Amino acid sequence: MANKKNDASRRDFLKTSSTAAVAGSALLSGLSAVQAAHTSYDETVRIGMIGCGGRCTGAADQAMNTEGPTKLIAMCDAFDDRLQGSLNTLQRKHKDKVDVPAERQFVGFEGYKQLLATDIDMVLIATPPGFRPVHFEAAVAAGKHVFAEKPVAVDAAGVRRFLKSVEEAKKKDLLVQIGLQRRHEPAYMETIKRLQDGAIGDIVAARAYWNGGGVWTRNRKPGQTEMEYQMTNWYYFNWLCGDHINEQHIHNLDVINWLMGGAPVKAQGQGGRQVRTSKEHGEIYDHHFVEYTYGDTPYGKDTVMLSQCRHIQNCWNKVDEFAHGSNGSCHIGGAVIFDKNGNETWSYGKGGRNGHQQEHHDLFGDFRAGKRPNEGEYGAMSTMTAILGRMCTYSGKEIKMADALASELVVSPIDKYTSMTDTPPVLPNDDMTYNIPMPGITKVM
Repeated sequence: MANKKNDASRRDFLKTSSTAAVAGSALLSGLSAVQAAHTSYDETVRIGMIGCGGRCTGAADQAMNTEGPTKLIAMCDAFDDRLQGSLNTLQRKHKDKVDVPAERQFVGFEGYKQLLATDIDMVLIATPPGFRPVHFEAAVAAGKHVFAEKPVAVDAAGVRRFLKSVEEAKKKDLLVQIGLQRRHEPAYMETIKRLQDGAIGDIVAARAYWNGGGVWTRNRKPGQTEMEYQMTNWYYFNWLCGDHINEQHIHNLDVINWLMGGAPVKAQGQGGRQVRTSKEHGEIYDHHFVEYTYGDTPYGKDTVMLSQCRHIQNCWNKVDEFAHGSNGSCHIGGAVIFDKNGNETWSYGKGGRNGHQQEHHDLFGDFRAGKRPNEGEYGAMSTMTAILGRMCTYSGKEIKMADALASELVVSPIDKYTSMTDTPPVLPNDDMTYNIPMPGITKVM
């Protein structure tokens, strides 16, 4: 049974959240006349895209599905063919809402600078994660409202840089949304609220999974530079992606952070490459198992979360989250709560799960209403939770979050690169394979 101390702790936690919401409302009441003039429901919101792959194309589509007039007016990508493909797709879906002439199509590593100099109100950032600290920093400096996909970085240096820009965005009263869409899904929101209200007592353990068959590979083409090859296959290089624990599993890790009221204080784990052994698989693992420990939470101290992510075909697949409490359990992803005898006591039911679209309804609704929520901090710390897990599996060490966040080891020296002829930070061996992290040997800090 939950004890009185933990009940009080949970109430304090919820009171703090409510106080923050009230404080946010009070700040919004002080919006200037200039700000109010730019949040009318009948005013066209001008959108720009940094990155034109599938995710940013999807985000732009969802942005233009929101209530009120929107117009896509500028796009940039490292590859022209990707930009043109995205533009054609969006023109077919939103003919009257797309106005991107040749002079507002920017190609190359530094195209984002030209895009941010255009008259856009909001920028959608969905480049490979290694670029996001730089692109976010530049967007904030340019005074643009931002939707940035997760994860926001691939190393601690990038997370720190992102967090610094988050503070600048607050000073400028810029809206910042991170693509952790489960936080905008009513089914998840109601489930987490019930758990935080004590529906299963104190949370004593949690589980999170992203187990699936894996993603695409793209073969090396004749005449490609090494930079072009790695940029095309960005998922398999840590300086661009941060491994699949960072790129995908962050969603599940973020849900548990949300439930616990913050990030874990330490972790340890193991992982490796069982089937990703070919040249096209770069340097990342195909499985990670991490035990995360949360410190002082609303439910007690030293709560453990077990995390799995795997990219191996013909295995048990699961993308989900679970919580276990002193008075029951919860299938968080399914939005179902059980008592300690396994009997169902509550279920959200159907609907409430279209997060990718809902987050944009919320984003543009807030923007037009003059609200300026900022999701940058939890987006950065959930990213850091994933990076901490990777650091543990690569090294085989138990690592404290504070030490990981302070690490000076730079995985992605992204400021160095301006063209496809530049030399990336990792290079293939003579047989065109890449060095693989080795637990017990690889240094991660």
